[in-house]
Amino acid sequence: MELKNKPHAKGTKALFKNKFMERLTRTHIAIPLVVFSVISIGLMVYGFQQSYLNTTNAILLFIGGFMGFTLVEYLMHRFVFHLTPSTEKREKFAYTVHGVHHDYPKDKDRLAMPIPLSLTLSTVFFLLFQLIMGVHVFAFLPGFLMGYAYYLWIHYMVHAYQPPKNFWKVLWVHHGIHHYKDPGNAFGVSSPFWDVVFGTMPKK
Repeated sequence: MELKNKPHAKGTKALFKNKFMERLTRTHIAIPLVVFSVISIGLMVYGFQQSYLNTTNAILLFIGGFMGFTLVEYLMHRFVFHLTPSTEKREKFAYTVHGVHHDYPKDKDRLAMPIPLSLTLSTVFFLLFQLIMGVHVFAFLPGFLMGYAYYLWIHYMVHAYQPPKNFWKVLWVHHGIHHYKDPGNAFGVSSPFWDVVFGTMPKK
C-alpha cells in the first residue's frame, strides 16, 4: 500500500457500521500478551513431558522460532500491509488491516490483531510447522509466538510512550521514520535487521 507522508489524525475511526464487527477490530494489548505467553509455556511443558524436547534443542528451536517470526513480521508488513491498491477491494483490505493505523497511529486499541484471527493463524502455523518439523514444533512455535508477543509489546511502547534514553531508542526512531518520514522503508518493528538484509533501511 502506497502511503503518502501526511498529517496524522488523533483519536480513532470506525471501520464497520456493525457494532460487533467494529468491536472485533479492537484488542487490548494485554490480552494477546497473556494468551500467547500461556500457550507458549503450555506447548513447551507438554513437549518436555512427552520427551520431545531437551534443554539444548528447546533453546535452539525457540530462538529459531523467534527469529522466524521477525522475518514473517517484516514480509507481512512490507508485502501484505503495504500492497499496491490496484483495485477497490484491495485498497479497502489494505486500509482495514493497516492503513487506518497509519492515519491514527496513536489508537492503542488497534495495535494488535484481533484474538480470533491471531488464534486461527497460530493454529495454521502449528499445523504447518508440525508437518515440516514434527515434534520440534513444541519449541519452535513457542519461540514464534513469543516473537509475536515481543513485536506487539515493542509496537505498543513505540506508539504509547516517549522514546527511552537508552539503546531501545533506535526502535522508536526506526518505526517513527516509517510512520512520519518514509513509509516505503523501515518495515521492521521489532528489529531493523531484515531492513538491513533486504535493503529497506531509510536514508540517514
